[in-house]
Amino acid sequence: MNLSCFKAYDIRGILGETLDDAIARRIGRAFAETVGPGEVVVGHDARASSPGLADALISGLTERGASVVDIGLCGTEEVYFATGHRAAAGGVMVTASHNPIEYNGMKLVGRSSRPLDPATELAALKARAETDVYAERRDPGQCRRIDTRADYADHVAALAAPGAIGPLRLVANAGNGTAGAAFDAIAERLSAGGARLEIVRQHHAPDPTFPNGIPNPLLPENQGQTGARVVAEDADLGIAWDGDFDRCFFFDETGAIVPGEIVVAILAEAALRLEPGAAIVHDPRVTGAIEATIEAAAGRAVPAKTGHAFLKAKMRETNAPYGGEMSAHHYFREFFYCDSGMIPWVLLIGILSARQVPLSELVADLRGRFPSSGEINFKVGDPQATMERVVKALAAEARDVDRLDGASLSFDRWRMNIRASNTEPLLRLNVETRGDAALLAEMVTKVTGLIAAEA
Repeated sequence: MNLSCFKAYDIRGILGETLDDAIARRIGRAFAETVGPGEVVVGHDARASSPGLADALISGLTERGASVVDIGLCGTEEVYFATGHRAAAGGVMVTASHNPIEYNGMKLVGRSSRPLDPATELAALKARAETDVYAERRDPGQCRRIDTRADYADHVAALAAPGAIGPLRLVANAGNGTAGAAFDAIAERLSAGGARLEIVRQHHAPDPTFPNGIPNPLLPENQGQTGARVVAEDADLGIAWDGDFDRCFFFDETGAIVPGEIVVAILAEAALRLEPGAAIVHDPRVTGAIEATIEAAAGRAVPAKTGHAFLKAKMRETNAPYGGEMSAHHYFREFFYCDSGMIPWVLLIGILSARQVPLSELVADLRGRFPSSGEINFKVGDPQATMERVVKALAAEARDVDRLDGASLSFDRWRMNIRASNTEPLLRLNVETRGDAALLAEMVTKVTGLIAAEA
């Protein structure tokens, strides 16, 4: 069986076509063989198909002798936490995150919540699942249902100084995904420690029908929901999550969404206040605000290829306390080097409380000095070929062409990154300048024209 649901870093497929219960059982058997003997943590998101897929996965795992800890409805980072905290052999989260309703998938980690290496471990897992033949019989394992949320919430809340937080009014938009209960558990601990928080909850309860739209805060219509509520409630901060809450997005007190690279810069500066001189890992798509902030804070900016497997590996290599991607993935050494959608807001409310300035003021300076286009996606027949055509047209003008991730071209007054998506047939473009919004618009138009031009 050819399993096309295996992608660059994880598993994602269309229900009933490329992913179903039978395939989930195959994956369970193969995962148990790949990570070896020991405990495997399993969780699932709020989609209607997720509990059934999780049960099938668990069936496959126990068939091959795994001892399964089922933590039930949760966020991806709760599987990461439980895997590391319990010293388990691996963890699997059944989730399609922000994908359309007809999709589901799985995110996989090994010991210490390390991502499976795409070239070796994930490839071996795929091969085993496709053949689904095992010569050696195994005694079946057992499955236990365990609630790990209290330990998880304790761990996250311990990264803050609750007595110094507030007063702040927050809008928290869970998007009818799984963020609500985890947010509540963390907020309760912060309040018990002295944090002064008023919380307005929006779309808080999990609902597999997603009556307010698929929880994807990158969609403009979803951003409007959160931003408008922030203004209506006179809140200091808005927070919105995707379906499995491994990404979080922030809105300032005016209701405006904060660009991803600005959030990375703010969290990088906070990390460097605690650990001067440390490495901070970031993706190479938009770098001006991030690199300038890290340099000013006496840190070391370390670029890594986009994608959680690459960011986490580079963080472990450099012992970085923090790593961030403009796509709203934020990684923390004190969280098994994993991405978390809860730790960023806990840290940000501490930053706002300490500085006593509105979030818009923290954002305005960096946005003014380093305006950026935001990620622009293009549907093209051959993303790689189109990228190379654009690079060829501009390379002679560039001061530098970097191939770490797609192609990053640096010019005297502007910079761009263009790359083919790892998961979709899309070409992704980011453009930035140094303090020149007019030049930004001009260069976006120029590069867009090159992409649209016939070869």
